[in-house]
Amino acid sequence: MSDAPSDITAMPFEKALAELETIVQALERGDVPLEKSIELYERGNALKSHCDRLLKAAEARVEKITTDSSGRPTGTEPLDPV
Repeated sequence: MSDAPSDITAMPFEKALAELETIVQALERGDVPLEKSIELYERGNALKSHCDRLLKAAEARVEKITTDSSGRPTGTEPLDPV
């Protein structure tokens, strides 16, 4: 279980990634007050962790199709993580 805010844990990957990108852009501009920067950094860290969890879960569900020497499917096996 995560200690991330419930609004983050309920987010789909795409929405979490989009918000994370927005936070990174704001922090890179450097025009955010220090206290707000710390809040954004903490939220960004929670979003990154959430995205990592979602990607790992997706990887665990993906399988690759195995074939015989003539190219016919013979079954599946876990996808090799990159």
